[in-house]
Amino acid sequence: MTRYLQRLNTIFFPQSVKTVLSAVLIGLWTVAAHGDAVNDPDRLTMLSKPDRTALKQAAAHPDTGILVTSDQGRVLFARYPDVPRVPASILKLLTGLAALNQWGEDYRFSTPAGYDPDERILYVKGMGDPLFVSEVIRDFCRQLTETIHMPEVKKIVMDQSWFDPDIDIPGTGRSLNPYDATTGALCANFNTIHFTRDPASQTFVSAEPQTPLLEMFITDIRKTGLTQGRVLLEKAARPLYPGLLMARFLEELGVDVTGPVETGLFPDAARQDSGSSPDDSPLETLTLTSPWTLKQVVEKLLAFSNNFIANQVMLSLGAHRYGPPATLDKGVKVLAQFAEERLGWKDVQIAEGSGLSRNTRVTPAQMETLLMAFMPYHELLRRTDTQYYKTGTLTGVRTRAGYFIGTDARLYPFVIMQ
Repeated sequence: MTRYLQRLNTIFFPQSVKTVLSAVLIGLWTVAAHGDAVNDPDRLTMLSKPDRTALKQAAAHPDTGILVTSDQGRVLFARYPDVPRVPASILKLLTGLAALNQWGEDYRFSTPAGYDPDERILYVKGMGDPLFVSEVIRDFCRQLTETIHMPEVKKIVMDQSWFDPDIDIPGTGRSLNPYDATTGALCANFNTIHFTRDPASQTFVSAEPQTPLLEMFITDIRKTGLTQGRVLLEKAARPLYPGLLMARFLEELGVDVTGPVETGLFPDAARQDSGSSPDDSPLETLTLTSPWTLKQVVEKLLAFSNNFIANQVMLSLGAHRYGPPATLDKGVKVLAQFAEERLGWKDVQIAEGSGLSRNTRVTPAQMETLLMAFMPYHELLRRTDTQYYKTGTLTGVRTRAGYFIGTDARLYPFVIMQ
């Protein structure tokens, strides 16, 4: 097929004629390759008219990759189904499904804490929870004060060793935009702060009632020149921010927090490094269990197309499968193995877990096998009256994948990659 298209380009025709002839050839190839597949979306009468129109508009772009199948995998319409393309955020479907496959939909992230009553030090160990947000942190502090006698905290130690400290996610920039949010073993509020300017006092305040705006960040906010918004924390503050919020919430609960927040090792890890006995410490422990199941985490990941959640999940998969610390290579390896072994993908090219990187390449046909496997979880996707869907957008890249809801109430997996 490619050979015939190349020969067409050597013939002297106006470009508009070449475009039409190319479309005709592609349509003929579609029928030949897929039997009863059609070359005109209008003939897909099991789909709603708006969905047929959207397919027709996508097919009007000669380079667009398109694939529509039945819920049994029978090809109904195809354009360049085997040409690798940048998936953008529809890659999050792969990350979510790989996590559900490895952990199960009822899995919950956990965060251990320990209080040394002799030294009066509170230790918190991050293990990749992607939704360690203010409401969860406040409740964690409440559980600690109700479970452990903790009249004073002289120091809060944040153990970030579950993740490698130098993970660089391909596709992220160096800006303070939340789009470029970085990962970590324990990150509060996606490593961001949400602020606004109070018109009455002309001072910066938190834009969300559950999160106090700490005074130490006011200078950084002023540097942005913004009067409201959500920005990424400076790099040095990110590993400390969960502990800083915990200090504030513990104080509100009546705990006397008298010392700093630092990074360090949880006593179990510290004792292993020093060779001392576990009996050397009187540590009182409590483990926070996330209020959200993995299925709910994946739903939030897809609903908000959150790059941070996607890569936190991907990195945590690697640490759980191959041991800490989490690294990009371990996380990508889990996704690639899942794609190869469970979905049958060949020549897998995956750079990270969110779709930010242009080095990731996926074909429409590969996406179709993913959609077939994801079908039990289709209700986790956004919905219109006629489809469940996930979109992806990068500069010069637009993708959409999901399921058309047929007039016969059946699901029809589709992918459009421009």
